[in-house]
Amino acid sequence: MNNNTPEAKAPRRAMYGSTYAWSSALVGFGIWKRFLAGYPVGSRGGVSTGGGDGSGTMPRSARTWGSSTLRKRGKSPGVPLTLGPFDTICCDMSKTKTKSKESDDPELIREWPLPVVATLGSGVRVKGILQEIRSRLPSPVRKSLDMQAAGLILVMPETSKTVFRATASAVSSLLDGIADLPIIPREIEDILTITASERKRWLEDGRLPSAGTRTVRLQGRARKITFHVFDPRVVEDLLDRGAVDEWREDDAAAKAENRKRAAYQAKLTRSLKKSEKAKQTERADEAATGLSGWDEFGSDGLLR
Repeated sequence: MNNNTPEAKAPRRAMYGSTYAWSSALVGFGIWKRFLAGYPVGSRGGVSTGGGDGSGTMPRSARTWGSSTLRKRGKSPGVPLTLGPFDTICCDMSKTKTKSKESDDPELIREWPLPVVATLGSGVRVKGILQEIRSRLPSPVRKSLDMQAAGLILVMPETSKTVFRATASAVSSLLDGIADLPIIPREIEDILTITASERKRWLEDGRLPSAGTRTVRLQGRARKITFHVFDPRVVEDLLDRGAVDEWREDDAAAKAENRKRAAYQAKLTRSLKKSEKAKQTERADEAATGLSGWDEFGSDGLLR
C-alpha cells in the first residue's frame, strides 16, 4: 500500500494539523530572527533552516564573534554557541539625542530697543552691546538676555518674577549711556565697511584716531590681548561725511604716484648700470692696448 497518496496523507494531516502549524510558525520565526541578527538564511553559510528544535548552527565567524561576546560578559568561553529560533543577540546601539521641545509655559518678556545713535546701523555693534551687558550680569541669568532685530530681549519663566525684576532693572541701568560705549575693531570695520588692513593703515598714519586701548582675556585663552578702541562720535562723523571714500581715493593716487616713482628709479638705476659697464669696457680696452697719452691725443681732436 502506498502511504504517499493524497488519500493516505489526509488522516495524518487531520491528526497532526496543529503540530504542522506550530512547526511552520517556529521555522519562520527562527529564520526571521537570524535574518535580523545579520546571518545568512539557508543551508549554505553554516546556518540551517531546520525546525524549532534549537539545532540550527552558526558559521565559524559567527561562533567566534559570539564566544568573544560571551567572554566579555564573564561566561565560559568553552561552551559552544548555537542559535535556536528563540535565541537573540544583543547589539550595542548608539544613543541618539532627542531634540527637546520648546516649552509652552508662560514666560516673562521685556524688550529694549536700541537707538541708531548707539548701534550706528551695525548688527555687529548690537552683538557687542549684548556681550558687554551680559558680562556685567550674574552668570545664571546671562543666557536669558538675547538680541533681536534692533534691540535686546529678556525672557524668563513666570515663576522667576523676583529674578526677572532684578535683572530687568540691572539691564535698564546698564543701557543708560550705552551710546558712548567705545567701539572695538570688528565693530568699526562693519560700521565703515572697511577691511582690517585699511583700519591698521589709517590707524598708523593718524587718519583714524584712537580713543585708547583695551586689554581683555578671551574665553579659553590664557594670554591677554590688547587692541585699540574708537570714539563713537568720531566714527559717526567719519560715516556722515564719507571720509572712507576720500581716504581710498587718496590711497589710490598715492599708490599710482609710488608706482611712477619706482618705475623712474628703476630706469635711472638701469642707465647708471649701463654707463658704469661702458666705462669698465673702455678701461679694459686701454689696458689691452697699453698706449700712454691716448686720452690727451683724442681730446686734441686730431682724429676727427
